Amino acid sequence: MMLATARRLPLTRSLAGHRRLFHASAPLLVNVGDKLPNVDLVEGSPGNKVNLANELTGKGLIIGVPAAFSPACSENHIPGYINSAKLKEAGKVFVVSVNDPFVMKAWAKSLDPSGSSGIRFLGDPSLAFTKALNLSFDGAAIFGGDRSKRYALVIENGAVKEAHVESDNTGLNVSAADKVL
Repeated sequence: MMLATARRLPLTRSLAGHRRLFHASAPLLVNVGDKLPNVDLVEGSPGNKVNLANELTGKGLIIGVPAAFSPACSENHIPGYINSAKLKEAGKVFVVSVNDPFVMKAWAKSLDPSGSSGIRFLGDPSLAFTKALNLSFDGAAIFGGDRSKRYALVIENGAVKEAHVESDNTGLNVSAADKVL
């Protein structure tokens, strides 16, 4: 009977100079200076395409949420912007969610029945916009599929001026109206 013996093999390459691939905080996925992706979203109906790269050539704000009608989104996040006295200073404001245009239209009517805030609600049903910004996450356990992280992007001349992305994907801290406006 032959016994197998284990032996330690020498390390064949040096690890000196290699970067550490872990961080104390989550990496920011969309960067300041990034141009908005040339991707169509939908507003009100599938045929009404909206391209934020074309819409936001001046000053603006994109608020990303994991799900329309979810508690944090409906009770705190979006109402914080709707009710802010500083909203008008933000320029054109859009809420984007991984939902169809019909859900987004109904959600807009429930949060801002008169439309007086001027905020536009856009659907990203295929996640194309969200993925182009690297802001999607696996939300299957809560939402049934991939969703958008909660975020707020301050836009100037079609590029990201400030990025406020929640490190835990769904919390409400850095993307809240009082931190962004």
